[in-house]
Amino acid sequence: MSTGLAYPPLYFYSGGVKEFLATIKQHVFIVRSADDANIFLVNDFQNPLQRTLSSLELPRAVVANGLSASTSISDPHPAENQPIDDGSVSGEVASLSLYNGRPRPKVHDPARDLSIQVLEKFSLVTRFARETTSQLLRESLNNGYGANERRDHSPHYHDYSYKPSTDPEKAPVEVPVVPDPLEFDKLSMVWGKPRQSPLGSGEWATFLDSEGRVIDSKALKKRIFYGGVEHRLRREVWALLLGYHAFDSTYAEREYLRSMKKLEYETIKHQWQSISAEQAKRFTKFRERKGLIDKDVVRTDRSLSFYEGDDNPNVNLLRDILLTYSFYNFDLGYCQGMSDLLSPILYVMEDESESFWCFVALMERLGPNFNRDQNGMHSQLFALSKLVELLDLPLHNYFKQNDCLNYFFCFRWLLIQFKREFEYEKVMSLWEVFWTHHLSEHLHLYVCVSILKRYRKKIMGEQMDFDTLLKFINELSGLIDLNTILRDAEALCICAGENGAACIPPGTPPSLPIESSLLYPQQDDVL
Repeated sequence: MSTGLAYPPLYFYSGGVKEFLATIKQHVFIVRSADDANIFLVNDFQNPLQRTLSSLELPRAVVANGLSASTSISDPHPAENQPIDDGSVSGEVASLSLYNGRPRPKVHDPARDLSIQVLEKFSLVTRFARETTSQLLRESLNNGYGANERRDHSPHYHDYSYKPSTDPEKAPVEVPVVPDPLEFDKLSMVWGKPRQSPLGSGEWATFLDSEGRVIDSKALKKRIFYGGVEHRLRREVWALLLGYHAFDSTYAEREYLRSMKKLEYETIKHQWQSISAEQAKRFTKFRERKGLIDKDVVRTDRSLSFYEGDDNPNVNLLRDILLTYSFYNFDLGYCQGMSDLLSPILYVMEDESESFWCFVALMERLGPNFNRDQNGMHSQLFALSKLVELLDLPLHNYFKQNDCLNYFFCFRWLLIQFKREFEYEKVMSLWEVFWTHHLSEHLHLYVCVSILKRYRKKIMGEQMDFDTLLKFINELSGLIDLNTILRDAEALCICAGENGAACIPPGTPPSLPIESSLLYPQQDDVL
């Protein structure tokens, strides 16, 4: 037999400490254990409990039934086949409490739900009162202190010093964090260069010769790396960065390629457009992929004016391009996330055929992200783990101790290139930086490291486990400063140097597309 204190909550009582403790003695419930079931016998507690539950907006009839259930049980070992009134709350509570320590198998009964609500509210009230009384008991026992010490416990003295909270809903208490070995802020100031204004039309013309060739592609990429491109130039510049057009191609050659590629696109598109309803019934893969695409495109960036509204033609173009790609690359087909990668390209190019071929060029780099075996994603996550170990060993050890070394909390960042972490315009600016491959073709991995290092104090200080960390990372969407992170990533990439490059296995996405693979048709081998 064990005993516990039962008492009215504080808002039922307004006396001093001694009077309150005297009142507590009048409200004692005894806890017995019978077949692993706890039986509570409440003495002189009915009125306060009724008032408490009534204040929690429970019907008074339910309160009365709940009390009768808890005060009418006398036999701790009822017979297994003892009849119970299925229509009463008291019968339900008895069956829940005393059926060999296990819930009695019954059909759903609304009365049972009400009784459970009563017990849950009752437990909340008693827990609050129990914690308060424990505090009062400690204060009463400490009344034997000296005069100076008793002053600290007087009703008029308030202690505002910090005390760790045991309430799980309150913010967690941070613990001391191992300092960043790289002194991250200083490193970024030394190695990271400030962002510049975007590349404009006048400056863009200086990079081209009279026939439209890019004179110095390396200098152009460096300029875009530090400043990006004005939106009105993106259609022309993105085609070069993605490899759809060669940097040494002329205006005439690019125009000829557009016309040829448009015919090729229409041929591929006609393949799925010509599938009849009868064919589709026998073409499971086509039906599955079309169904996925139809569902995804209506949920992709619909808040943008370019895609908003019913029967938006741009949404239809998004669907047609993805369906055509599933026939162009039938092995890969379509996977969720591809619509996120295509959306900004279509928004910039504003042409179906050119958007398709730029998307094809991008998927040459990011296609392994969507492989069924996810080898591309695993390769990047492994490389990320090694980079964190190189650039922030204490953070790496923290992830190791908390079973976070798989880095799956960064999965979305890598899969769709931070598409959902920044505003739409900033996403396009970030992608331009990635596509330059200036400093490293894996700069996106250093961006991951820089974000983790920016928030390392919060992650380690609050002792986040995997689930908490995953939630925290997802909630960073829209809160990350792009310019700061790019400057940090540049500094980390320079600092890591060859050791950082050695952390990334060969073939880790995004790999550079094979030169001229889109300029010249590829012939399949004939077996």
